[in-house]
Amino acid sequence: MKLSDPFVAEAVLDCVADGVFTVDRNFRITYFNRAAEEILGFDRQDVIGRSCRDVFKSSLCDQGCGLERALDHDRPVMMRAIYITNSVGERLPVCISAGALRDSDGVIVGGVETFRDLTHIEMIKNDSGRMVLPHIVGKSPAMSRVFNLVPIVAESDTTVLIEGESGTGKELVARAVHELSPRRDKPLVVVNCGSIPDTLLESELFGHKAGAFTDARRDRVGRFELAEGGTIMLDEIGDVSPALQVRLLRVLQERVVEPLGGTRPVPVDVQVISATNKNLSELVAEGLFRKDLYYRINVVKISIPPLRDRRDDIPLLVDTMIQRANDNGREIEGVTPEVMEIMMSHSYPGNVRELKNIIEHAVVLCPKGVIKPEHLPPELVGPVCDDSPECLDVIKSLHKSMILAALERADGNRRAAAEALSIHPTTLWRRARRLGIELPDVDGRSNPRRH
Repeated sequence: MKLSDPFVAEAVLDCVADGVFTVDRNFRITYFNRAAEEILGFDRQDVIGRSCRDVFKSSLCDQGCGLERALDHDRPVMMRAIYITNSVGERLPVCISAGALRDSDGVIVGGVETFRDLTHIEMIKNDSGRMVLPHIVGKSPAMSRVFNLVPIVAESDTTVLIEGESGTGKELVARAVHELSPRRDKPLVVVNCGSIPDTLLESELFGHKAGAFTDARRDRVGRFELAEGGTIMLDEIGDVSPALQVRLLRVLQERVVEPLGGTRPVPVDVQVISATNKNLSELVAEGLFRKDLYYRINVVKISIPPLRDRRDDIPLLVDTMIQRANDNGREIEGVTPEVMEIMMSHSYPGNVRELKNIIEHAVVLCPKGVIKPEHLPPELVGPVCDDSPECLDVIKSLHKSMILAALERADGNRRAAAEALSIHPTTLWRRARRLGIELPDVDGRSNPRRH
């Protein structure tokens, strides 16, 4: 039997976990596998011959679906996240890929699309309707790619590289990938390659046999084996020596580890997530990092922006950190506008980790009530701005961002936004008018805006 035999091909496709269907040039369904039936709740006999648009009601049907793009441009569409509708009208998040089907002469006769159910991915919407991920807080455009990419990467089981400055939250992103993946019930093992001497790192990663070196009195299982079935995060991989890079390359290529002093390779089944605060491409150019290893770990890259490039997230981060402090017995009501101004104008060389330390410092000095400038670390408090036009423009921009953030958190309720900013609603209206902010037509209640 050959895979080209239609009956054999259908039997194979009925064994895969992803939904698979094919269409002709008129986008009428010609094949529908068993997983597609289970995910969507349709019987294949009821959908064969029907338009795929009528069956799926995709979020992209009116904007050019994956199949249309693949056939029109003769180029496959890979791993695109959309919503489709099942047989009972529920919207399901899926990740699709699509491509053209050709006959023996190379003529396009239809298309094939696969879709993976992402329903089990525990993405939730918070009160403001923004999509959030485990452990990660943000709403800025700079974070949108991270939020869009993480659930797709989690389902793909591919090798991931996370880049970002120290303190940006690389480990949080790695944890989100793990917790949203099919491996979430298995271990996540984190290894900081920069904090372990190179002579010990090899044993730490791959393990060793008794007698492999001095003081090796018993066998030790390495981190790769401890992560079996789960995920291993190799943090600060840019600090790994060239000699150890060779061994890591073999693990990634062959999926086996060899403990020090061992004679038999041990198979490992892990998803590998690497992280670095360095520019690996520059290290490759300088000959400090192997090019083949770089390409092997850089299958999918997630770049985390520094906090200075996502200042819109600062009010949300502050609120979240204060809420966590309140969950631990504090009674913090918020921060004054002056404190928020200071925080919005700081450059944060330590990124989110530095902001977290600032809030923890303030909470110690102010266990309840409103955090004021005197509660902040001394090195943070000082003249925020001089009287230059450039600096005044910065302050104007910060005031505008604060008002917009307060309005968003208050769902357009001007009175609640004013209270959050510790100002009178009339003062909020005057400042908004001076800054060119269009206030909502309603204030969060049912009455229209009055001028």
